Amino acid sequence: MPLGREIQWGRGKLVRMTPTIEKISAVTFRVVNMTDSVRFYRDVLGMELVYGGEGTGFSSLCARGTQSLILNLEQGNPTIHWGRLIFYVTDVDALWNHLKDRGFDPEIPRDASWGERYFHMPDPDGHELSFARQLR
Repeated sequence: MPLGREIQWGRGKLVRMTPTIEKISAVTFRVVNMTDSVRFYRDVLGMELVYGGEGTGFSSLCARGTQSLILNLEQGNPTIHWGRLIFYVTDVDALWNHLKDRGFDPEIPRDASWGERYFHMPDPDGHELSFARQLR
């Protein structure tokens, strides 16, 4: 059966409407320690906690001041090596220094052939994160 639904429009004419994806709403990571994960995303990366928190089984965070994708954290056994989550940031090198100053070991930032400056690092559960900014 084809995707979509028929609706009545105008003078009895049937039109098939195809549903479309409007946006990606959220990504969910499984995490071993909710407290460590919430503290990393909230306190180190500066994301806003919008639901849950330390000591809960499920939390949601988003970038401050934007209508960004929600990052959900769900207590459980993490699945790693599935891909990466890419964050656009205001200053790649400043964030890299911020993370180094807090004892993390991110890859050295580099310029990509596709026009971004970026670096990768794992979160506390080993999920690969990328922090990037368009080159001008």
